[in-house]
Parts: sequence; C-alpha cells; structure tokens
Amino acid sequence: MAEWVWEAKAVGGETRKGLMEADSEDAVQQRLRSQKLTPTKVKKKGKAFNVASLSIGSGVSQKDLVTFTRLLSTMIDAGLPIVQCLDILGGQTDNKAFSVIIGGVKAQLEGGKSFSEALKLYPAVFDTLYCNLVEAGERGGILDTILNRLAVYAEKNVKLKRQLRGAMVYPSVVGLVFMVVCGVLLGWVIPSFKNIFKDLGSKDELPKITQVVIAVSEGFVTYLPIIALVMLGLSIGAVYTYRQPKGKRFIHSVMLKLPIMGPVLRKIAVARFTRTLGTLLSSGVPILDALDIVARTAGNVIIEEAVNYARQKISEGRNMAEPLAEANVFPPMVVQMVGVGEQTGALDAMLNKIADFYEDEVDVAVSALTSLIEPVMMVGIGSVVGTVLIAMYLPIFSLAGKIKSD
Repeated sequence: MAEWVWEAKAVGGETRKGLMEADSEDAVQQRLRSQKLTPTKVKKKGKAFNVASLSIGSGVSQKDLVTFTRLLSTMIDAGLPIVQCLDILGGQTDNKAFSVIIGGVKAQLEGGKSFSEALKLYPAVFDTLYCNLVEAGERGGILDTILNRLAVYAEKNVKLKRQLRGAMVYPSVVGLVFMVVCGVLLGWVIPSFKNIFKDLGSKDELPKITQVVIAVSEGFVTYLPIIALVMLGLSIGAVYTYRQPKGKRFIHSVMLKLPIMGPVLRKIAVARFTRTLGTLLSSGVPILDALDIVARTAGNVIIEEAVNYARQKISEGRNMAEPLAEANVFPPMVVQMVGVGEQTGALDAMLNKIADFYEDEVDVAVSALTSLIEPVMMVGIGSVVGTVLIAMYLPIFSLAGKIKSD
C-alpha cells in the first residue's frame, strides 16, 4: 500500500489533515467520506515529503513532544477518547510538521491499529523507549499515568542533553576562539609589524623575543596551506574513525577517561542510564526488555556494552548489581544502591533517586567546568597577546630611546 497525505473539511467546517495508507486515491477519498469528511486534497507521499524521516530538533522539537505528551495525558485522564484527543492536539499545535504526524497517527488508529503501533510508524519522532512505554500503558490500562511519566522523563532528558552540550561545546568554542586569535596575530598583525621593522632597519638588530615571534609568524604564513590540509585530514580521519565500530568504541573510552571532561561525561551517562531504566521499570516493562532499550539509548558504546553484559548475566539468573560492578564502568555507590534496590524490591524507586542525585551532580560539575575554563581561556589568550605586544613594541621603544639620545 502507498501512503497518502490528505486534507479534508469536517462537518463543522474546520480543516483536518492526516496520513493514510491505501491502494489508490479513490480509496482514500471513500474512507474520508465514510468518516463524514469532505476531501479537499489527496496527495501521494513522496520522498520529498517523508514525514517519518523528520527528526526531533528539526521537524519536531523536544518541547513540542513534551507538550503533546502532557496534554494527551491530561485529556485521557479526563475521559476523552484518544482519537478525539489527537484531533484536538493536531489542530492546535503551531508546528505544521507535527500536526501532519499527529493526523497520521490518528488515521492509523481509525484504521484499526493500536496507539503504540501507530507511533512506531514515526521512529524519528517517537523513539523505541516512547513506543514501548506507551505499549506498556495500553496493556496495563494506565496510559495517562505512563504518558505523564514520559513527559517528566523527556524534560529530564532535555536537561541532560543541554548539560552535555554545555560540557562539550563550551571547551570547543574556547579552543576555536583561541585558534582564531592566534591565527589573526600570526597571519596579519605580526607581518604588519615586520614590514615596519624592515623599513626602519636590519632585522638582526631586533630583540631576541621579537625575532622568535616573527620567525613563528613567517613559518605560519609559509606553511599555512600545509597546516590547513593537515587539519582537514585530521578532521576527516576523526570522522571516519568515529564511524567505525572499533574507532567509536576507542573514542568513547577516551572521553570517559579525560582528566576534566571524563568525570562529567560519566555522571551524565549514569544519570541517563538510571533515569531511563527507572522510568521503564516503574512503567511495568520487563527488566530484560528495559535493559535492551537502555543499552540502545545509552549514547556511549562503553556504557552500552556494560548494560548488555548485565542483561546477559541477568538472563542467566544473576542479579544486576554484580555484573554492573564487574563491568567497572559505574561508580561503586551506584552499584551498591542498585543492590539495595534489588534486595528491598524497590529497584525502580532507587534508580530514580540515583538519577536525581547525579543530575544535581552534573549541574555542579558543569558549573565548575565553566568556572575553570574561563580563567584558563583568559590566561591563555592574555599570555599570547601579551607576548606579541611585548615582542612588537620592544623595538619601537628601543628606536625611540636611540632617537632621544641622538
């Protein structure tokens, strides 16, 4: 069957949109008329309009998803049918792409699919965790509660991603600024002074520090094409290496062991692992299925391998704490608290407490990282600029002294 994007007028005059699977355009129109809708546009969905390929952050933001989930939870809790909820939410959202997706989910429900099955048709918007939790809510008859937990989880996840960006982007921006400043000084400022000194006298009469700085500048300008090619090659090599399984594992391992960044990234990984697993277990997802989902959403190969190792050992009859300790990835406190949660039968609650603790720890760590990088950046850039200023102005002061003595 092909997929068709449609627009139609309802009995009240409002415009509705959606996505429908059918064999032909006539079949779509007949089905719409059977739903008391008057078709105004029916178009076969092509590659240029692939709604399912929309990704969060471009077509559908996390904020849109959280708002949708919270409102849907409230409406279902109030007793509204889910099809009516989707109809209302699809009409009121300002995001046109998301409106079309909601219409497509609604059309799938009207075609006989379950809510979780309909969501799985849009994996770029509703990920595996989202669909599995919705499926668990449908089976347990607590869809409104599950959706509320999903909204809370999504908000926490957005916060973690923001912190991860802060931990990764800020040092990168500082390094880029430092490189730009050095490039401007070496490529433009120092050569200008060099020409002035050349007009005033022999370069051999310049102070030693000035000669060194000018030599570095000349080397930079001379070998700039080679430096650019080397930088480009390193960038391409890094991207290629990251796309290889062994290379990606190596990079992720190094990231967790970095002197300053490593502990922050490890705390973020622990917070994401415990929050995701705690949300899944409290929603009734079996532990083996939950660990499989957590491993795929870990965001780090080393963490993923540790979770998969724990899953394998649990399937063999062992508890969770021991294989987590053997993986030597998670902090001892986390392993001990997981063990206590297993013994008391409150593992989901314990995991959520660990997540709360580590999310606060990440806040503190990212703030400390920012506070550490700012003075380092100021000292680094100040030292480079200061050295250049001293080197360039020493000959000028020397020349002024000679003119005064003459």
